[in-house]
Amino acid sequence: MTASLTDGFGRSIRYLRLSVTDRCNLRCGYCMTDDVTFVSRKDLLSFEELDRLSSAFVARGIDKIRITGGEPLVRKDVLSLFRRLSRHLAGGRLRELTLTTNGIRLARFAEDLAAAGVRRVNVSLDTLDTARYAGITRHGALSDVLDGIAAAAAAGLKVKLNAVALKGVIEPEVDRLIAFAHGRGMDLTLIETMPLGRLDVERVDQYLPLDQLRRHIERRWTLLDTADRTGGPARYVRVAETGGRIGFITPMSHSFCDGCNRVRVSATGLLYTCLGQERGTDLRAALRGSADDDGLNAAIDRAISRKPRGHDFRIVRDLGPALERPMSVLGG
Repeated sequence: MTASLTDGFGRSIRYLRLSVTDRCNLRCGYCMTDDVTFVSRKDLLSFEELDRLSSAFVARGIDKIRITGGEPLVRKDVLSLFRRLSRHLAGGRLRELTLTTNGIRLARFAEDLAAAGVRRVNVSLDTLDTARYAGITRHGALSDVLDGIAAAAAAGLKVKLNAVALKGVIEPEVDRLIAFAHGRGMDLTLIETMPLGRLDVERVDQYLPLDQLRRHIERRWTLLDTADRTGGPARYVRVAETGGRIGFITPMSHSFCDGCNRVRVSATGLLYTCLGQERGTDLRAALRGSADDDGLNAAIDRAISRKPRGHDFRIVRDLGPALERPMSVLGG
């Protein structure tokens, strides 16, 4: 077996976030502009290439794969990739195969995802107000997401809700989101907005530090700190009144980079060892340049050896984005 992946700071890399498309059926205002340009479909890795790439990472010790986008469920025949990767679950080398989705198409895929070995999905849901949801997403119907959540639960999938902490939006919503999630046995994870990609609005007008939001939540709920971790960057608290959990992901206000165990691959085969990197390592060339994985593994090793200690995001008025790459390229 090829050596496992450890970066220059001694961090063991066990988690791959794999994008299958940069396309999305929504245009959320904190993620992209309405006229965003997507990459050509001919530049995307095929499912065979995505499988081979993922399998190379599994052979190097990756035991969790999250399929992302864009919106992964808009890519045609995406279930074939889940079915391919499920053999690593059956063989015991992959601990978890999961995905993040906006939920719009989840109702039609939930049963098939469960049959392919998916046991948990993250669903993005920033509001439970129909009009506000349409405004945030520009193209979305809240009812589709709620149907998807219900279908996922009926299929036996564990659901976690993700909400971006948009200033002026999340404060009147968060209590309702907590009650909704915990009333259905779901975690709720709150995420600070990040300065990735150019938008139609100033990031500083969207940004709300989660310390501030936590104080707002504590006006109604009793929050108990826990040591719970799920392999990602979230720090969890438990709500005494509900017994449910809230996760806080704080890329801006409190760095979680010291324990980073993640790498990301775009749908075109670019490996990013940090979300704060502008340029990725080209794995597509290595995949297509040889039938064996020697070149692929060498490219992965070079990238992992250069994984930075952490990102350095700042949100300052008129400064522009930290990176030109939109959030939809890697799914966050």
